[in-house]
Amino acid sequence: MTAQAATTAPAATPAMGFKQFVALIAALMAVNALAIDSMLPALPAIGRSLGIEDENQRQWIVTAYLLGFGAAQIVYGPLADRFGRKPVLLGGIAAYVAFSALAAFSTSFAMLLLARALMGVGAAATRVLAVSVVRDCYSGRDMARVMSLAFIVFLAVPILAPSIGQIIMLFGPWRWVFGGLGVFGAAVMAWTALRLPETLHPSDRLPFSPGRVAGAFRIALTSRIAVGYMLAMTLVLGALFGFINSAQQVFADTLSAPKLFTTVFAFIAGFMALSSFLNARIVGRLGPRRVSHMALCGFIAVSAIHALVSVSGHETLVSFAVLQAGVMFCFGLVASNFGSLAMEPLGHVAGTASSVQGFVTTFGGALLGFFVGQHFDGTTVPLSIGFAGYGILALGVVLVAERGRLFGGSQAAAPAGAVDAALH
Repeated sequence: MTAQAATTAPAATPAMGFKQFVALIAALMAVNALAIDSMLPALPAIGRSLGIEDENQRQWIVTAYLLGFGAAQIVYGPLADRFGRKPVLLGGIAAYVAFSALAAFSTSFAMLLLARALMGVGAAATRVLAVSVVRDCYSGRDMARVMSLAFIVFLAVPILAPSIGQIIMLFGPWRWVFGGLGVFGAAVMAWTALRLPETLHPSDRLPFSPGRVAGAFRIALTSRIAVGYMLAMTLVLGALFGFINSAQQVFADTLSAPKLFTTVFAFIAGFMALSSFLNARIVGRLGPRRVSHMALCGFIAVSAIHALVSVSGHETLVSFAVLQAGVMFCFGLVASNFGSLAMEPLGHVAGTASSVQGFVTTFGGALLGFFVGQHFDGTTVPLSIGFAGYGILALGVVLVAERGRLFGGSQAAAPAGAVDAALH
């Protein structure tokens, strides 16, 4: 087997072929998406049940989860680099299932927020380990292709999740939504335990010592390319989380169309899935830089148009759906590639690198999104300006990371010897 083949072939496939591998990665990613988006139709009912009158305060139900999800990622990478991917992943999913049950039985808003934050702590393992497992098995354009194929399945979840939450509430109270999340988490945990092999090669395991962990963190935080794309991803995620935080209020208060929320939300999210499918078809030919840079420019342009429509007072249900769908189409192309570009120079410390990047992008994105959401004033102005502003800042960061070059060729990853030296 050639060195290149060894890099691009899955590390272990006796019990799992390529299609099932992609499906499991998508399911692991879907654990997180379901935990966020299935809540949205339930927010008014939760507010009434637990006595939360301020609609903006309900956004904490989303943000508490995201903060726990982001903060915990900083520890999963070093643990996975020391003990292997599989045991750490299973432990995180088990915690997610347990705290889903706690959320279902919450008797106060404070208890619910605590359960949501701890759900996020458990689910953080799925984010860190899914990326690490893929990076263990693939690199470069092949890694981008695997992630794009997983995103096709994963991005179907935001399309369906609000409807799933709404359907569950037709048969029971909002607490059943959390029960459904726990059942899904348990199913994914069983699938992982039975079918996923350990993908971390024994020779790549890092002793859990302060010096080695600090060395891995230093590598992850000193690569210009890795840090640049990590920060750019944080900004575009901040825009997405701002949309998720305020989406239900936009449809209920601004557009006066609460009954159309799940339908239009699915329409908008569908464009993310469509763009991820397109990315899987073109990224191998055009490269992740060219695709993502063009998409980021489109993200800014459509967001700016939306901001002009909002500020001028001409926002309608149709304009919101069409323009937001266009932004989400561009977001799908950006997100599919920025993560891969950020990880590309860090293969020897993939677990820790994924942990650092997940912490920064999710925790930072959650705070940026909460900032946008808390400025909801009954219009779409804060949301549309937030998208445009974060997009422009992300483009500036990418320009710095690429030394002013856009749409360029691949950058060389750090030599293995340099990585090893930094870790010792």
